[in-house]
Amino acid sequence: MSADLSGLAIGSLTLTPEFDSSVISYTANTTNATNTVTATAKDSKATIEIKNGETIVQNGSAATWSDGANTLTVKVTNGSATKTYTVTVTKGS
Repeated sequence: MSADLSGLAIGSLTLTPEFDSSVISYTANTTNATNTVTATAKDSKATIEIKNGETIVQNGSAATWSDGANTLTVKVTNGSATKTYTVTVTKGS
């Protein structure tokens, strides 16, 4: 069972490094107050939980950023397999 993502997008932000399902840590920069977070699992049976800090973000909905570094976690669960992707989104003014 795969707990990999096949895609991860945060609005039009550029992820560094470029998204790769085997890489679990990313950074991105924004001046936006919010961006829509969309995560796609490789296996349609997998569940996805997205959090901005401790705040749950619905998949396909907007995350609201605070000034400075924000930690976005995307946890993929498929049976006993679990994988967590982390994106540090830094909001500048």
